[in-house]
Amino acid sequence: RVRLLVPIALIFVIAPAFLANKHKPWIEAEYQGIIMENDNTVLLNPPLFALDKDAPLRYAGEICGFRIHGAGVPFEAVILDKATGEGLIRAKEPVDCEAHKEHTFTIQAYDCGEGPDGANTKKSHKATVHVRVNDVNEFAPVFVEKLYRVAVTEGKLYDRILRVEAIDGDCSPQYSQICYYEILTPNIPFLIDNDGNIENTEKLQYSGDRLYRFTVTAYDLEIQVKPTCKPSWQGWNKRIEYTPGAGSLALFPSIHLETCDEPLWNIQATVELQTNHVKSLRKLCGAASGEIDLLPVPSPTANWTARLSVHYSQDSSLIYWFNGSQAAQVPVMNGLHAHEGLSDHFTLSVWMKHAVVPSKGRREEETVICSTVQSEDGYSHYSLAVHGCRIAFLYWPLLESARPVKFLWKLEQVCDDEWHHYALNLEFPTVTLYVDGVSYDPALIHDNGLIHPPRQEPSLMIGACWTEEKNKEKIKGNENSTDTVQGDPLLIHHYFHGYLAGFTVRPGSLESREVIECLYACREGLDYSDFDSLGKGMKVHVNPSQSLLTLEGDDVETFNHAIQHVAYMNSLRFATPGVRPLRLTTAVKCFSEESCVSIPDVEGYVVVLQPDAPQILLSGTAHFAHTASDFEAPDGVPLFPNLQITCSISHQVEAKKDENWHGTVTDTRMSDEIVHNLDGCEISLVGDDLDPEREYLLLDGAALQQRGLELVNTSAYLTITGVESIAVYEEILRQVSYHINHGAALYERKFHLSCTEMNGRYSSNEFTVEMNVLHNMNRAAHPNHILSSQQFIHRGHHLPPELSGHSLASTHNNAMVPSAATIIIVVCVGFLALMVILGILRIHSLHRRGMGQEVPGAAAGGHTSTGSKDSDMFWDDSALTIIVNPMEVRSNDRNLGPPGANKDMEEDDDSTDSETPDSPDSNDVDDRHIIGKSDSSHRY
Repeated sequence: RVRLLVPIALIFVIAPAFLANKHKPWIEAEYQGIIMENDNTVLLNPPLFALDKDAPLRYAGEICGFRIHGAGVPFEAVILDKATGEGLIRAKEPVDCEAHKEHTFTIQAYDCGEGPDGANTKKSHKATVHVRVNDVNEFAPVFVEKLYRVAVTEGKLYDRILRVEAIDGDCSPQYSQICYYEILTPNIPFLIDNDGNIENTEKLQYSGDRLYRFTVTAYDLEIQVKPTCKPSWQGWNKRIEYTPGAGSLALFPSIHLETCDEPLWNIQATVELQTNHVKSLRKLCGAASGEIDLLPVPSPTANWTARLSVHYSQDSSLIYWFNGSQAAQVPVMNGLHAHEGLSDHFTLSVWMKHAVVPSKGRREEETVICSTVQSEDGYSHYSLAVHGCRIAFLYWPLLESARPVKFLWKLEQVCDDEWHHYALNLEFPTVTLYVDGVSYDPALIHDNGLIHPPRQEPSLMIGACWTEEKNKEKIKGNENSTDTVQGDPLLIHHYFHGYLAGFTVRPGSLESREVIECLYACREGLDYSDFDSLGKGMKVHVNPSQSLLTLEGDDVETFNHAIQHVAYMNSLRFATPGVRPLRLTTAVKCFSEESCVSIPDVEGYVVVLQPDAPQILLSGTAHFAHTASDFEAPDGVPLFPNLQITCSISHQVEAKKDENWHGTVTDTRMSDEIVHNLDGCEISLVGDDLDPEREYLLLDGAALQQRGLELVNTSAYLTITGVESIAVYEEILRQVSYHINHGAALYERKFHLSCTEMNGRYSSNEFTVEMNVLHNMNRAAHPNHILSSQQFIHRGHHLPPELSGHSLASTHNNAMVPSAATIIIVVCVGFLALMVILGILRIHSLHRRGMGQEVPGAAAGGHTSTGSKDSDMFWDDSALTIIVNPMEVRSNDRNLGPPGANKDMEEDDDSTDSETPDSPDSNDVDDRHIIGKSDSSHRY
């Protein structure tokens, strides 16, 4: 048995796959801009930002630029930040107000498509831009005439002797008007007014000065307007840039309050930051799967949200608006009630912003969710509602026998008209409510035995609930009716008024406290850390979500110092880039109510810049081979036995000024702990899918479930999803093995491995592993047993057709399989050596032929000269030898012809040798004498 390994060099060109570009960018419909003549930047209102719902996907969610449409437009649009879509319009060349006072053109944003080549780029609609060119005082007044002449009669006083006129080349009335004229020549009897009229101040005499020459100058209009004092905040920037990983950043480091000397006795300011409260963080927080989205994106299979008003948050999350007169009836056929445990233990989770509606009368209860569930024991009912600043949860374990229980909480978060995260865990009789990650026990639990039981029919409604009052009237009017009838229309009441988003239910089990706190904690918000230097009388309050910070004080200077330490913080090393709107509202109280000032609001935004992308590197053994018996073992062969996963960030650091070299250096360091949490890995196949009857991948699913990970194992791929550390993923991936069934004719497989983190936002390299299956092959018996040596393989031997394109390896070196590059180098060197040997043999053959012609006395019977024998003896040492079977020698002995025939044969052999010097059958290359019983020598 011989095991053969025939390496084959395969080259694959793999094109990177990017997610599809589904959405067009969006910009405002119209912009108003101003540009000064001596400037090149256009100040736009509103600022130029383009948004794309594909964000934060790379390329598809990035804005690559803006295009300006219009003939001869002297402006260009540039992109400042692809991630945030911020742009800028600037002039290509200096603009001239005197040539064009206004410019109108259209602008369009376009994204980066589906890859670096910009394929499938989508464009936004065209927005109109109006730019007004503001004039500067660049031209001096010029007189219409350079020289004015006039003759007057002596002895008279004239009201106007002459009018001079000057013009100004500026385009605006502010700078083109002539303010006044002035006579520069002193001690002359003339006067000029602001309109250029010249008159004499005394009577002129011919006997005196007959000619007066004087100089007049004109001044254009340049009015400096001093603004009136307006109480407001001064010294703040509208745009604040934040670099991820920078910690806290002061929002108003130089701000101060201008009160125009109005005495104040109380100041209260509120800083509000709008962050991505609605964004789903379930995967990032490690929440278990199985949650059901109660308010999904409208689709043919989930159309109960189609009639609701939809808004989008900054991260493209859906927000549903309930106006107090509409609700969503969730159909039972979607399988929401088929989940085990939905009736007695589950978790409700929702982002809610309850709109407080002013009402003179008694406020009505507003239902968030109302549900009747059918279980094995019967029907149960529950509802979650808000009533003023109270939130109530009604639970009816069994409609047939048990009595309802209502749990009440009184919380200020319910009625503050702000976004809050609510999570309710039910494990009857225990009910726990989490608001913004903080747990609250019910303030009141009481029995509502007088409540009429709802209809015993599975139903689920969001934004309202149903009542049986109409059916009660039917019962009173018809004594024969004893119960409600299924299918009758329900009377809807208790409509909800506000916003809902991210509404999910997780049946059968409860979310842990850590997960709920993580779901709430957006890890960014407002921060105040300078409590040590807080002045006397100052108060600072930050809400639990850190989106609202309130300051209160009575001294302006102390208040200015305090508000300068309000900061934005983001604990995520890889924060989501984008814009966070910011607002500062101020209310003051004066000693004099009649003259009390009003402070206008300050509006700005925090721009979170694109963070340095983490580099996830997968490495390990990329090519190895095992025998078929190893793959056929119950555990198979591990795919990634020595897999290594590392994560790092490359920073560009500027060189110091005193260094001799220029440029940048790269400093690679390990990132913080959140980077070391992967959320998924995928093993895919190169080529055909797995044949389940012959091969499959093995991985222990029970071990994954214990860690809260999900496993999907198909014939095309194997995926592991869930948030875990790199160490855990390394341990799990090293356990993945490849198994083939006994007798399967499989010889080679290639697998790709890639991992992601941060909800798929960052991906690793694609690690490729090639595995070879080594089979045993029984060779056919050779007629000559001497040729069965493993050292010699006949060139005419061919592998069976089923082994074509596959490789078999010798058992002497199973662990070391040469790479494709090594094989190519060895083949090239061997081919070069072969060509050199062939050249030497050719030269030697020609040399022997010449020597044979010069040496006389060659025997006709086949005896050679001494020189020829020496030559033969010399070539006996070469590797090109033929071992002749003695049985064949005897057969040839009997068939030997006369000496003449041998001579002819020698001539033919010489001719053949000269033509094919490299043939191993050539008699001139190697003569071997076989001595038989007759002890006679024969030449072959």
